[in-house]
Amino acid sequence: MSPILLDTHVAIWSSQGLVPKKLGSIIDEAAKSGELLLSPISAWEVGILIRKRRFSVSVPLDDYVRTLFSRPGIVTAILTPAIAAASTMLPDSVGSDPADRLLVATAAAYGARLATRDARIARFAEETGRIRVLKC
Repeated sequence: MSPILLDTHVAIWSSQGLVPKKLGSIIDEAAKSGELLLSPISAWEVGILIRKRRFSVSVPLDDYVRTLFSRPGIVTAILTPAIAAASTMLPDSVGSDPADRLLVATAAAYGARLATRDARIARFAEETGRIRVLKC
């Protein structure tokens, strides 16, 4: 099995038990085998969502992020300079969102499947074959 990188929204849903059953089983298997990745960019993205009032939590941001990243089986992906640089060289079809670009570059670097509902990323994956996507 190849690693799975969770897009931020999937990480949030997963922490709340809101992913579809089939995807939940795949995520659980990846967690058990130590192949469930979460990028540090997701901590940044959660903070942005909270600041823009598109997501709310009942605890301080630091506590929420710490809990999200310490869930059983989560491995924090390393955001390397090479991944950051690679994200800038992706085609415009990935979109301009820095978090999405970093997630795509991270998935490519780790050879991971990216669990996402983002249609633009899914199209990029289908058209280029540079990453694989688990659609939500």
